[in-house]
Amino acid sequence: MRLTVFGATGGIGQEIVRQALDAGHEVTAVVRDPARLTVTGAGLEVFRAGLSDPAVVRPAVAGRDAVLSGLGARGRKDAGVAARLTRTVLGAMEATGVRRLLVVSAAPVGPAPAEDGPLDRAVRSVVSAVLRDIYADLRQMEADIARSATDWTVVRPPRLQDKPVSGAYRRVVGGFPPKGRFIGRADVAHAMLAMTGDAATVGQGVGVAY
Repeated sequence: MRLTVFGATGGIGQEIVRQALDAGHEVTAVVRDPARLTVTGAGLEVFRAGLSDPAVVRPAVAGRDAVLSGLGARGRKDAGVAARLTRTVLGAMEATGVRRLLVVSAAPVGPAPAEDGPLDRAVRSVVSAVLRDIYADLRQMEADIARSATDWTVVRPPRLQDKPVSGAYRRVVGGFPPKGRFIGRADVAHAMLAMTGDAATVGQGVGVAY
């Protein structure tokens, strides 16, 4: 497949690029600073651009089979960046007729599992309160995506870890794995690539966790 990756210098984004190249896909990595992209390989195109104008990134999107995004706030002071930058991606996709889109959100934005006990519910409540601005940003991003003409999937991980890819995670379409507290960034990337051609995940939020 021909894939475009936004947020390609982030933890999940770089894993998407690395794993996609290893699988033989052609990858266009959209970055502001190419020096921050440590992944190399045949089939990689590095497209340097900011994300203030959809017209600027149209060439990076046109003709691709899917767009994958790891865009998001690095901390509370960056709240608002996910929705704002994703609107640029949506504008470029609409202009070029590319439909398949997969983005990273977060577990607290989606529904909590009915099976979760008091501890998991309490942790979710505290985290949601502390990071409320970031999650408000992600909710707005998800709302914008849901109103778009794309064939979208929103992937919602819990707390992220730096671990090698294992493939040993759970996923729930339209929900979240019970007592799912952690997942590695590499496995989030693995899940996103696996869902790219999965019609059952189109128009859905998908919870992923160990």
